[in-house]
Amino acid sequence: MKLFGSKPYHAAFFCFLSMFLFEAAARSQSNWTASHVASGDLVAVYFTSDKTGWIAGDKGYLASTRDGGETWEKYSLNTTEDINEIYFRNDNNGYLVAGRAMFATKDGGRSWQQTQLIPPGDAKRGSPEFLSVRFANKKLGLAVGSIVRGDIVLDSLVVRTEDGGETWTRISVPSKVELYHLDFADSSHVWIVGDKGLILASNDGGLTWHEQRSGATRALFNVDFRDNDNGYAVGEGGTILLTTDGGSTWQRVNGPFTGSLMRVDFADDKNGWIVGHGGTILRSGDRGQSWIRQNSGTTDRIYGLFMSKKYGWAVGAKGLILKYEK
Repeated sequence: MKLFGSKPYHAAFFCFLSMFLFEAAARSQSNWTASHVASGDLVAVYFTSDKTGWIAGDKGYLASTRDGGETWEKYSLNTTEDINEIYFRNDNNGYLVAGRAMFATKDGGRSWQQTQLIPPGDAKRGSPEFLSVRFANKKLGLAVGSIVRGDIVLDSLVVRTEDGGETWTRISVPSKVELYHLDFADSSHVWIVGDKGLILASNDGGLTWHEQRSGATRALFNVDFRDNDNGYAVGEGGTILLTTDGGSTWQRVNGPFTGSLMRVDFADDKNGWIVGHGGTILRSGDRGQSWIRQNSGTTDRIYGLFMSKKYGWAVGAKGLILKYEK
């Protein structure tokens, strides 16, 4: 009996073969190389060029490179709080959040000044814990997190600035859960993801918010929007969500991993990466419709990710740094 003696069988066979070869190539040509620079966990990474970048993590650890990661110089920041995120809106102006405080730089990270995001009395029964910061332009920015007492989350927390971070105002949102991450598409459209599958959206630069139906029930840790329509969110249980209509509808994408996914970042409209626990790195080349695993060379948890068209970086547990070169 001929198994591939007709055109339909030939087509099916070659389709299967092409998919197998594509996945094998993606696994073997992942182009990730690993190194370690610290003993504690690294959770945040941001590069302003192929040579200049920043990494940060546990107990106020902050370091920079000016030579594309060949060497790293530690910066002594005046905090022992864990640094949860770094963000630069241009080469000189950057921000990082660490616990209840934000630090800002106007000279490319050579010096950092602490900014108070919320007056002490505003937190009332608990303490503020900020996890993410983003700016839409020179003036407009948001930071998100939660009000906590010990390990208990008391309320969601969103603060907003219209003067480049000089002053901040707390914004009311229709949520009480922990908020993990936010992303602007432009100065009007912005999204926040949080615990229990929460997705909040704003069409007026973060002044008012409404909840979108994600279809997820577990924590969403990261959100990335390419424009006003196309966005992605990832989280616990291998959750990968995408939208093509600005979040009016979200669809779940089946992926090859069921553990926690921590970050998603698209280098352009087609090519995106996801990192997570167990050394997981996933890649998509079709606008997030499908994902395949890449070889990271580690089983350590990966927490932070930054991708561009020609290079990328990821950071994780026990001082892990992963460099991607196309």
